[in-house]
Parts: sequence; C-alpha cells; structure tokens
Amino acid sequence: MFAVAQITKVFRGQSVNRRIFRAAAAVAAAGVVVKIVATLKEFTVAGVYGRTDAMDAFLAAFLIPNLLINLISESMNQALVPTLVRVREHEGQERAQELLSSSMLWVCTLLTAASVLMGLAARGFFPLIASHFAPEKLELSLRLFYALLPVVLITGIATNCTAVLNTFDRFALPALAPVATPVAIIAGTLLFSGRLGIWAMVYATLAGALVHAGTVAWMMDAHGYRFRLRWHGATEATREVARQYGPVLLSGVVASGGLLVDQSMAAMLPAGSVSALAYANRFVSVVVTLLAGAVSSAVVPHFSRMIAHEDWAGCRHTLRTWVRLTALVSTPIALALIAGSHLMIRVAFQHGVFGPRDTALVTPVLAAYAVQIPFFVSSRVFYRFLVAMRRTDLIFYCGALNLALDVVLNLVLMRWFGVAGIALATSLWTVSTFFFLWYWTWRLLSAKRSIMDEGAAK
Repeated sequence: MFAVAQITKVFRGQSVNRRIFRAAAAVAAAGVVVKIVATLKEFTVAGVYGRTDAMDAFLAAFLIPNLLINLISESMNQALVPTLVRVREHEGQERAQELLSSSMLWVCTLLTAASVLMGLAARGFFPLIASHFAPEKLELSLRLFYALLPVVLITGIATNCTAVLNTFDRFALPALAPVATPVAIIAGTLLFSGRLGIWAMVYATLAGALVHAGTVAWMMDAHGYRFRLRWHGATEATREVARQYGPVLLSGVVASGGLLVDQSMAAMLPAGSVSALAYANRFVSVVVTLLAGAVSSAVVPHFSRMIAHEDWAGCRHTLRTWVRLTALVSTPIALALIAGSHLMIRVAFQHGVFGPRDTALVTPVLAAYAVQIPFFVSSRVFYRFLVAMRRTDLIFYCGALNLALDVVLNLVLMRWFGVAGIALATSLWTVSTFFFLWYWTWRLLSAKRSIMDEGAAK
C-alpha cells in the first residue's frame, strides 16, 4: 500500500515525473504484450519443431546476430541520444538531423562490417560454439547463420529509430513494434513449416524484422527526423558521440564476458548446473527487463534535456524520486520471488524428466538471483544519468570492476553454495554496481552545484 501511495504521489506531482511515470508505464505495458506474444511463439515453435537437431541449429545460428545487435546498436543509442537532444535544444532541428544521418551511416557501416567479418570467420568459430554438433547439423547451423545475418543490420536500424522516437516522448508504439517478429514467426511456423522446415523460422524472422524496422522508421519520419545515411563531416557533435561510444561498447563486451564466466564456471560443477542457472534466471530476467527497461527508456530523454539546460536541481529531484520509487516497487517483487521460489520452480518446471531433485537444486539459485532485483533496477536510474552526462568512461570502469568481482566471488561462493553461489555472486556485484554509480552520480552533481554557487557569488 505504501508503494501505491508513493506512485500516486509521483503521478500527481511535477510534470516531469508525471511524464516519466506515463512513459515507464507505457513501455512496461508494451513489454508485457511483447512477452506474452513471445511466449506464445515459444509454445508454437516447441510444438512444431520440439528438441530437434534443426531447432538446435537455429538457436546456435542466432547467437552471434543477437550479440552483435546488443553490442553495436544498443551502445550507439546510449552514446547518441544525449548529444542529439543537446544539439536539437541548442542548435536546432537541422543540425540534429545532420548528426542523426551521420550517426545512422556510422552504425549501419559498423553493423555491416561486423556481419561480414563474422560471416568470413564463421567456419572458424562455429565449431567452437557448437562443438557437440554432428557434421550435418553444424553445416545446417552455418547455412542458417548466413541467412540470418541481415537481421543484424535491420534490427540495429530499428533500435536506433526507437531511441530517437523516445526523445519525442513517444514510447508505447515503438516499444510495441518488436511484436512483429514473434507474430511473423508464429504465422510462418504454422503455415510453412511443413514445406520449408526450419527455414520457415528464418524467413519469418527476416520478415518480422523488416516490418519492425519499417514501422519505427516511418514513425520517426512522421516526427520530423528522416531516415538518411549521409555523412556531414566530423563535427564537434559527431566527435562527442564517437568519444562516448567506445566506452559503452567496451562495457557491453565486458558484460558479455561476465555471462561467459558464469557459464564456464557453472560447467565446472556437477552436471545440470548450467541448466540450473538458465532456469532460475528466466524468472529474474523477465522482472529486470520489464522494470529496468521501462524506467531506463523513460528517464533518458528527460535527463538529456535537463542536462542540456543545466537544470541540476531538476536532475537531483528526478534522481531521488525514481531511485526511491524503483526500490519501493522492486523490493516486494524480489522478496516474493525469494519466498515463493520453490513453489514457482515446481509449478513451472516440475514435469516430465524435471523432477523434485531438480526443483530442490534450482530453488536456491532463483532465491540468490532475486536478491539483485531492487539494486539492479534502481541502479539503472544512476546509469542513465551518467550516460546522459556523457561520462561513459565511468560505465566502463564499473563494468571492468564487476568482471573482476564476478570471478573472485564465483571462486569463493561456488565452493560454499555450489551453483547457487554463482547466482549470489551476480547479486553481490550488482550491489557493488549500485553503490559505485550512486557515488559518482552525487559527486558529479555536487561538483556542478559548486560551480553554480561560485558563478552566483561572482
């Protein structure tokens, strides 16, 4: 009830917080719809393809494209949006359009180059990714991978257009647009799997990605930004985006390394430990994606505008409001997951070959993972503020610290708690992240306040 009262207070409060609340609610609601349709897609795909070699080959083929999208395109969004807002506020729409066109050309070039390089190197690294595949299965996975590579460029464009739309306070429809891909896969699987086999999944994925990209590009054009790939020279704004892009990209690489560390260390434990991590993380990842993703998307444009106008009091108020609010909302969810972990695992998974012993193994892993939820969700407010402040170097330092902590904590805790220790290590370095970002956020704000006070005194 207290959390509900705080939400009501924010909704009725200042206009900025009201807009952030509405944006976060819209993104979360759209995310729920996309998750529901994606779950229906999983049921459909499982019913048609099951645990066949063809399905294994498709999943292996999609690993690299998905990784490239997350690393290259998402990093560009974080580097571009604060500068784009600043340029639009101070230099006008035309200059902002030039920056967007140059940045779009840059990211499309990077996505294409990365796709080509991965395509050329595929026969070298795919035997490592799918070392247990038979030769025929490995060859199928390679062919599927080559066919899926265009998704990297198409989806990368879509994510950039979505980030630009968010700067106009357009959240609901851009967040709902990704539903095109699972809808296309459901339709393609049901209609064409008998004739095309697993290739129906490939063609449907490409079609859904095109619809997604076309929709958000059209929406972006309707709001005054045209989708153009044109270089306007190395301006101060483009150099600023480039300076911010490198640390964010490296931070994403480091984060991916942390996932690999957890998987490899779990593989050192008794059989089934890697699966236990995956099963437990499904519950936590849904909560974190919906809550943290919604808040992150909603606060970015507002932080960028306030920083562009040097509204440090507004930044301070917004930070305090949304850190408290995210903690109030996410803490009860985390406690519910911890208290109900055994029941949730038993209801969701305990059937077929997944028995009571598996439930007993996965339950403490879920409880350990759930500890991170309030710290992760609240820390994203600080994270987005630092990105908007164009201090992505701090984001990289934080990621490097987390990777070191992850290795050390895994080595210590997995000896005491087994695979649950790896999950607990993840939660503990998330706590460290919260305090690291909290410290630097308030330190930067204090410095800005001191500069303003000195200016006023003069």
